[in-house]
Amino acid sequence: MDYFKKLGTASLFMLILCAVIIIVAEYLFLTGDQMHGLFIGLWAPTLLGVMIYLKLVDHGGK
Repeated sequence: MDYFKKLGTASLFMLILCAVIIIVAEYLFLTGDQMHGLFIGLWAPTLLGVMIYLKLVDHGGK
């Protein structure tokens, strides 16, 4: 539980959102809508990249 406090509410929400995006993309891809599945599947790494960038900017300012 201490890990979740250290992670922060916003980061935890973003990680859950990325997991949901991956599940939706897999569903779309496997049901035959492959182009939309690929498009939505690219959102997860983009969000993770934004999270990493914001963490770097936050730690650089301290």
